[in-house]
Amino acid sequence: MTIRARTMQDAKQQSHTNAELNWWVFMRISGLILIFLVLGHIYMTFVQVSESDATFDAVVNKLANPAWKFYDWLLLTLAMLHGVNGARYSIEDYVRSRPNRAWVRNTFFTVVAMIFVLGTVGLFSFNPY
Repeated sequence: MTIRARTMQDAKQQSHTNAELNWWVFMRISGLILIFLVLGHIYMTFVQVSESDATFDAVVNKLANPAWKFYDWLLLTLAMLHGVNGARYSIEDYVRSRPNRAWVRNTFFTVVAMIFVLGTVGLFSFNPY
């Protein structure tokens, strides 16, 4: 069940399980963190680097640093979890039939897991030379 609360007090009253309340809190915290991660990524990718310096070699040098890989992986992880949880809310709201909901949700989670694994492997195994 989706919690439609704006305050923590309302969320506690509407949640049927602790898991739903934890996901409700996670969405607020991850959304706030994502704002700063995305703004930082945009600044470091498009503002700090001029167009003439934005080359493949610049990306290779950036990803040679483990801190940048972790930053990009954190952005990938939080964005995927945040988006998947939002989509889960939509699936639960709009797919009425229980068997269809299970089928749609399991297919969606499988595709998202594959995309996350491919993104993680691609990020950490990136070595062009």
